[in-house]
Amino acid sequence: MRTAFGGSVAGRAGTATKALIGINVVVMLVSILSGGANAVAGGGWGGLLGGSTPLTEFGAVLGSAVYGPAGDVVPHGIVHGEWYRLFTAMFLHYGVLHLLMNMYALWFLGREVERVLGPVRFVGLYLLAGFGGNVAAYLFSAPNSMTAGASTAVFGMMSAIFVLLKRLNLSVQPILPIIVINVVFTLVISNISVAGHFGGLVVGAVVAAILAYAPQQRRTLVQGVGCAAVLVILLALAIYRTASLML
Repeated sequence: MRTAFGGSVAGRAGTATKALIGINVVVMLVSILSGGANAVAGGGWGGLLGGSTPLTEFGAVLGSAVYGPAGDVVPHGIVHGEWYRLFTAMFLHYGVLHLLMNMYALWFLGREVERVLGPVRFVGLYLLAGFGGNVAAYLFSAPNSMTAGASTAVFGMMSAIFVLLKRLNLSVQPILPIIVINVVFTLVISNISVAGHFGGLVVGAVVAAILAYAPQQRRTLVQGVGCAAVLVILLALAIYRTASLML
C-alpha cells in the first residue's frame, strides 16, 4: 500500500519522526556533557537559552572565525573546509528550552508530514529543508556568526504541510496561522536566524511541491531527480558564498 504521494504507509506510525527527535535529544545530552551547565541555560532570551559549548562550536553554521584556547590561531568555518557544518547544525541546540520548542513542533508537524509522504520521503524533505535553511544562514549572515537548531527543518515542515494540503484540495486554515505566528516570532525576537528560518520555509515548500506534484507515471524517478536538483542548487549557492568570502 502507498500514500497519495507514493510513500509507504509505514509512515503512519511516526517512526522516522520519533527517530529524529531521539537523535536531537542524544546530541543535546552530548552537548551538555561537553559544556556543563552553560549548555542548559544562562544564554540569550533573558538567560532562558543555553550558551555555546564545544559541540555547538564544532558543528554550528559558521562562515569563518578564529576561536579556541588562548593562542589558537587556527581558523574555523565552512570557508576553511568544514562543510559538515551545513548538515550538523540542524541537530544542535542552544539549551534545553531551544531543544524543547523545536521538538514540540517536530512532534506535531513531523508526524503529519510523515503520515502522508511515508518515512523515506519525509526524512528527505526534513534533511533538505534543514540543509537549505543552513545554506541560507551561511549566505546571508555575518561570516563570524554561529547559528544552529532544528528550526530550519521545522519551518520546512510548516510550508510542506501547506503545499500538501493544497495538493489534496484541503483547507490550509489549520497550518496558516502557525506559519504566520512563527514568521512574526522570527522577525520580532532577537537572537534568531531569520535567514535560516526563511530558507527552511522556502526549501521545504519547494521540495514538498516536487513530491506532491510529480506525475503518477515515473513518480519516484521525478521525485528523486527533483530532490537531487534542489541539493545541487543548494551546494552551488554554498560554493558561491565560499568563493566570495575567500576573495
